[in-house]
Amino acid sequence: MTSFHYTTRQPGETVEKLLREQWQGGKKSVHQMRMDKSVTNAEGEPVEWKEPLPEGTELIFGFNGVHSSYKPEPFDSLRVIWEDEHVLAVYKPAGLSVHPEHAPGTGTLMNEVMGYIESKGGTYAEHIHRLDQHTAGILLIAKHPLAKTMFDRMLEQNQIERYYTAELEGQLRKPRGTINMPIGKDRYHATRRRVSPSGQSAVTHFKVLERKPDTTLVEAQLETGRTHQIRVHFAHLGHPVVGDQLYGSETIARGPYKLVASKVAFTHPITSELTILETE
Repeated sequence: MTSFHYTTRQPGETVEKLLREQWQGGKKSVHQMRMDKSVTNAEGEPVEWKEPLPEGTELIFGFNGVHSSYKPEPFDSLRVIWEDEHVLAVYKPAGLSVHPEHAPGTGTLMNEVMGYIESKGGTYAEHIHRLDQHTAGILLIAKHPLAKTMFDRMLEQNQIERYYTAELEGQLRKPRGTINMPIGKDRYHATRRRVSPSGQSAVTHFKVLERKPDTTLVEAQLETGRTHQIRVHFAHLGHPVVGDQLYGSETIARGPYKLVASKVAFTHPITSELTILETE
């Protein structure tokens, strides 16, 4: 069974307040946990939800019958960057899709992740955000439904800082700045996006890391997470990501285009610890 441990930090905490107020768990998940009596003490006895608990009480939050649908596959090449009972951070190689397009697809990162999770006795893994197929870097994965609910909300409220390193064609004039341009679908191309007044709000902050003879290395921080956002924004400025031919790169680059999700930072919603994860 998928589960996690928690020790109360102050006198009078209740399961009800933790789940509904402090963690703001999804109504469906919280209701199911209550019906299943799946919150227990260290001895495995169900805990009354509204009973004030002494500081230091050990609780076990269980999730009966939760299973992710990804078919588990060998995970020999899976690179785990960091994990705890709630979240797994892995490195996604360029060229590998995050998840299958159709169930029960195979050959994706989530298939490998599911193999890893099952090897540890778990049954649940759902990605919190996405990376384009040819973008490498850090991907966050929830290990239980409550974590998925909390991190989805944090992502929506811009409480997960996501940084990318990109190599751009040409010399970007400004040393730092913000690109605030809405992004919508390109009516002439099924997968391409474009800057469009009728599109969704899209904001990218950037700073120059290094200037090379023909390219510029930048760090970009997402304030929003639109499809292809970094690629679209810099291409619109006339500086496409090196090798990104979908958005007009004229550089013949070996392998994938030069874009990596290099850093993720957030305050952990359960432990309250500042968590900063970076690629090596």
